[in-house]
Amino acid sequence: MNITFERATPADAETLRDVEVASFHSDALAYPGVEPGGPPGYDQVETVLRKLSESDYYKIVADGQIIGGITVYDYGEGHFHLDLLYIDPAYHSLGIGTQAMHFIEQTYPAKLWTLDTPTYATRNQHFYEKFGYIKMRERPEDDDITLIEYEKHV
Repeated sequence: MNITFERATPADAETLRDVEVASFHSDALAYPGVEPGGPPGYDQVETVLRKLSESDYYKIVADGQIIGGITVYDYGEGHFHLDLLYIDPAYHSLGIGTQAMHFIEQTYPAKLWTLDTPTYATRNQHFYEKFGYIKMRERPEDDDITLIEYEKHV
């Protein structure tokens, strides 16, 4: 399987939205008691289009098919924020997330990386901690979700 990371375009928005929905909804299967859902607007094409205009949005492509997405925000002075990293559940556990992390960390001249993930998403926590991300704090969100904020100093 050939995996590439390419800049997403508005023409990719619907497919990216569909893959993002499938990815976030898979959490409901992985974590008992978690309802299907995701970050605000995760299921709207308009949100994908907005993020395309305000962040660096990449599509993860396997053999010509979009199977995931990455959004990175540049906060300046070497601080980058990994906003989204999602992969179609049919492609989980194949090392694609690891390839994605290597891609972003090699692409950006970061001094500091930040990201957040829900407290229930223990699989995500293990994944990010494997790459040297350190849990800094927990932050309650409006929708009864608590996020763990992570940092990695480079």
